[in-house]
Amino acid sequence: QVQLAESGGGLVQSGGSLRLSCVASGFTFSHYIMYWYRQTPGKERELVGAISAAGDSASYADSVKGRFTISRDNAKDTMYLQMNSLKPEDTAVYYCNRYKYWGKGTLVTVSS
Repeated sequence: QVQLAESGGGLVQSGGSLRLSCVASGFTFSHYIMYWYRQTPGKERELVGAISAAGDSASYADSVKGRFTISRDNAKDTMYLQMNSLKPEDTAVYYCNRYKYWGKGTLVTVSS
């Protein structure tokens, strides 16, 4: 069955960087657009960005544009989220997504 597993979250100071990973299994990863979302308590899940199946194009929410970069390695069935210049408002649980499938998320906490 489809499984998505995020990792790489943690505690970082404002201005710092983190790289999240999402390992996929149970489907042909290279065939699908993939998404990153995030959610903070009491708020709806927010789309962070998406990457094409081939990995040759990506789009981003305005709130992260210029700071975050999505990439993927189809040989490893893995998608990445490079987060730079982190701000306290980036604190959230980050999820990868394909269609109705979600990982369990990884928590990113940015201290001021």
